Amino acid sequence: MTEDKRGAVRIDTLNLLYVGIYEERQLVKHAIGRTLNVSQKGILLEMHFPIETGQSVSLAIALEDDLVKIEGQVVYIRSGNDRKFEIGIEFLEMDEHVEEILNKYIDAFKSQA
Repeated sequence: MTEDKRGAVRIDTLNLLYVGIYEERQLVKHAIGRTLNVSQKGILLEMHFPIETGQSVSLAIALEDDLVKIEGQVVYIRSGNDRKFEIGIEFLEMDEHVEEILNKYIDAFKSQA
């Protein structure tokens, strides 16, 4: 568990996720990746190909027994291990139900630390 530049606690976690990549509201590519860490404001994920900064994405993430769908935007990318890419996603608007699940998940990990 670490705190990011924005003051949000980031929880280290490995979860599979679906990523839909959009240009002008049109799905142009989709893939499976995995989370590296998550906070209430964003997520760091690992992919086998880069996604451009500023790109809109739709994420479907399995958090324990819940599947949440969150819209976001790529804020940075860096080369990771084994020809993979680490991609920082800032969450955009999310509904109350998704926010509640995300907060519950993060709080559960905080209490274990």
